Amino acid sequence: MTGPAGHSALRLPDPSPPMRALIARLKAEDEGLCDLFTLPLDEARAQFEQSNRRWNVELPEMAIAREIALPATSAPAPLRATLRVPIRARPGFILYLHGGGWMFGSPHTHERAIRMLAESCRMAVIAPFYRRAPEAPFPAGLEDCKAAWQAAHAAAAEHGIEVGPAGISGDSAGANLAMATMLSALREGTAGPHFAMLFYGVYGADFSTASYRMPDPPYGLTAERMRAYWDRYAPQPVSRNDPLAAPLNASEDALAALPPLFLNAAELDPLRDDTLGLYERLRDLGRHDVCHLHRGVVHGFMQMTVALEEARTAFALAAEWLDTAGYSSNQGRKR
Repeated sequence: MTGPAGHSALRLPDPSPPMRALIARLKAEDEGLCDLFTLPLDEARAQFEQSNRRWNVELPEMAIAREIALPATSAPAPLRATLRVPIRARPGFILYLHGGGWMFGSPHTHERAIRMLAESCRMAVIAPFYRRAPEAPFPAGLEDCKAAWQAAHAAAAEHGIEVGPAGISGDSAGANLAMATMLSALREGTAGPHFAMLFYGVYGADFSTASYRMPDPPYGLTAERMRAYWDRYAPQPVSRNDPLAAPLNASEDALAALPPLFLNAAELDPLRDDTLGLYERLRDLGRHDVCHLHRGVVHGFMQMTVALEEARTAFALAAEWLDTAGYSSNQGRKR
């Protein structure tokens, strides 16, 4: 069900048969649960955590699996992170930023996904806990992610990870934060990642795209929920003009200076065209990034590796790209 990037008509595509069966199961399991936005924040987060436990079973074995404290940085408080090192890891590491609409989730809700990334890519993965909206709106969480990136090299060395390529990754809101971390490094003239792998990310606040206007998917993220996330993360509309909040607003020069990118999108996802729009801009600059459109699946499908083959395929594709991609910046490369 994986296909090349491309726009779909203004209709809701059909779920794949495995996705349709899984949606039926999930709807049955979730019967009686309240909408997260109708609950007090602490109860909503607890429900989000509980709902994600079903994905965090049959965990891939790791050589190292521990929680760590990141070395002191510019963050206002010490940062915690999880460290997952696969068996027979190669040098280097990936900083992984979890999704959850900037409001929900943690490295723990993404435990199996993080381990899948580590195992597939054969690299250590460091996943920080960052401040979340609405208590800490933009740019608080981003500042923590930037601090985590600055501290990650020292943390890797402290835990015996061999020096090598350093990348960044994330899903959904985490992909947004990963893009913003890279753009911030370019803006500030500091060292950024050698590569990035970004999964069904939030890159803009344009609710008029075809994927935002198609009918709601049968499960998961909807256009209305995405608007609610934006209202809590960046409540002042003017802040959404900042490329560090909405990376699609970045200049051509900034996009051209990014390291090699692996992107993917889910077909039944309001955010689909965020990724496809970003890919088109990158392609028009003559870059050689990769983008996969996973057909027939909903937003967040990479959480579902224990039950959905397409999710496992997505990690395999990212790892395959990493095996063949150069780790130097696209700047100066022959195009």
